[in-house]
Amino acid sequence: MFRRIIIGAICLLLLLPALIGASGENGKDHKSKKDKPIPHGHAVLWREPKDIGSRNLYLGPGGEKMMPDLSHVTLIEKEKGGYSTKYRVRDGSGREWVVKVGKEAQSETAASRLMWGVGYNSDVNYLVPNVRVEGIDKPLQNVRFSARPKDIKRVDGFKWKDNPFVGSRELQGLKVMMALMNNWDIKDSNNKILVVKDKNGKNELQYEVHDLGGSFGKVSHLPRFLQFKPDRNNPKAYAQSHLVDKVKDGDVRLHYSVKRSDLFKHISADDARWLGGLVSRLSQRQLEDAFRSANYTTDQVRLMTEAVRKRAAELNQLPTNSGLAKRTARSH
Repeated sequence: MFRRIIIGAICLLLLLPALIGASGENGKDHKSKKDKPIPHGHAVLWREPKDIGSRNLYLGPGGEKMMPDLSHVTLIEKEKGGYSTKYRVRDGSGREWVVKVGKEAQSETAASRLMWGVGYNSDVNYLVPNVRVEGIDKPLQNVRFSARPKDIKRVDGFKWKDNPFVGSRELQGLKVMMALMNNWDIKDSNNKILVVKDKNGKNELQYEVHDLGGSFGKVSHLPRFLQFKPDRNNPKAYAQSHLVDKVKDGDVRLHYSVKRSDLFKHISADDARWLGGLVSRLSQRQLEDAFRSANYTTDQVRLMTEAVRKRAAELNQLPTNSGLAKRTARSH
């Protein structure tokens, strides 16, 4: 009898994902009707942040000059798709933004600050605690404003496994950054290419992970098909987790469970330590500012700042490949 109950419970667990498949988060990625060709231009994923110690992570890449004018914000239309509610709006100066409300607004704002802080491309985002939008009945709270300049073209989704940076330290470091922030939502459709004109009028293709709202949650120990509701924006749980499980044959095994686990199988300890070194160059104040910019409480800012520093330290303590070789030789 007890055995039948156990078997029945296991069968029910296996069937549940199919039964709740309409939740959206366990479904297939949404794809555009037609794959848009990528324009010709110079591809950029990462730039060495030579001013890393002086970057303002409270204001982010847009600085003070790009902050939205909240004197009169009007609704253009409601955006379709995604986990969070989003609207396209126009601010008092006439600039367009996509605003996001809900649990992901805070985590995405802070994550974009950290990405830009260590040299990766990032959207110009701001978190507005309260705003009234003409055309929407209620005031909105904790609203992420993401700039949509008319002179910048956005191309949907570059593929993690098929892009100009495959095999590079910069792309491997980007993967480690996703794990450091516990961004569970790793899929090609969340990536973007921004086509920006450089000072000579030529195209610069800025490759970036666009949707970072799934960051700063806990890591589940359950298999992916049993994770009914992936976690996000959970400061306490994020602070209690760790990043590195072990190093084997020169590759780091991260404490990180995502759908695209194949992307994280062969990340060298050297590449992971390189990313950790970048994060460690951000000061305590800069890390705190990244979370303050997202309107986290004082206690949450402290928890998340300590967690990021701890995770960076785990990466910095990884052995070099030469060190691994010496230890292997001694063991024989």
